[in-house]
Amino acid sequence: MSRAAEIYPRAGVSLREVGLRDGLQLVKAFPSTAGKTEWIKRAHGAGVRHFEVGSFLPASRMPQFADLRELIGVIAGLEGARSAALALNERGADDAMASGVDEVVCVVSATEEHSQANMRRSREAAIDLVRTTTEKAADAPKRPLVMAAISMAFGCSIAGPVDPAEVVRLAGACLDAGADIVGVADTVGFCGPKQVEELCTDIGKLCGDIPYLVHLHDTRGMGIANAAAALNAGARILDGSIGGLGGCPFAPGATGNVVFEDLVYLCETMGFATGIDLEALFPVREILANEMPNEPLYGALARAGLPATVSYRH
Repeated sequence: MSRAAEIYPRAGVSLREVGLRDGLQLVKAFPSTAGKTEWIKRAHGAGVRHFEVGSFLPASRMPQFADLRELIGVIAGLEGARSAALALNERGADDAMASGVDEVVCVVSATEEHSQANMRRSREAAIDLVRTTTEKAADAPKRPLVMAAISMAFGCSIAGPVDPAEVVRLAGACLDAGADIVGVADTVGFCGPKQVEELCTDIGKLCGDIPYLVHLHDTRGMGIANAAAALNAGARILDGSIGGLGGCPFAPGATGNVVFEDLVYLCETMGFATGIDLEALFPVREILANEMPNEPLYGALARAGLPATVSYRH
């Protein structure tokens, strides 16, 4: 069994709450460390176990992630909880190894144009960083999982359409470079369920027993439909953010990630137990609203409520 399969067993569904990273990457004001800590602890109390909490970047550039190491420590003290954070260069990889984070996420763009615009490096150089990061992880005091996330996997805001075969090739190259797990991201919300199901089927064939991640955005209102397609195709790890917080610099004005609460509800109605108590999760939105009163929060479930005759308590 692979190391990733031990953490993300295919017998169940694992939902990663990425609001503290993807959700905060573009905000003008962000929560205090105390607010973030309460966010994590309340979500953990509701059953959330996977948290992506920031990027290893200079605080002068991304001040919203200045307390990243402190948050990693908070998560380390919570039973069964796991932290993840992005490393976008070798310095970030070194910082990640020293931090005790459970998972290090490297990003590889599906197109050369986006790779140069976003990271100022070629796709092959990004894969080299995956290789370097896995080598560093093997020698780290606490060996983290290394995830290679392929951005713009369903379409690129710069280059346009993306060949699914190229995404599969890149995913295979990342696995060959030593990545424990790969992910595909609809970074700007281009795709629909048909494209998601087809690519997930191909990625699933590539990965075999190794689990893979699907990261979706709700830019054009297709997030939940696409998540259902991913589940039908065999994906068992999905990302979302509480309140749908987030967005992408390449899709100005767009809504953000799939709403985490709606994603939990989708999984439960499809027969996948998440271990998350929705009624206990809803109050986490209040923390976000209080800490960032000018940031819009989304969610059909928060608006309409749970059906009166159905309970999703765990």
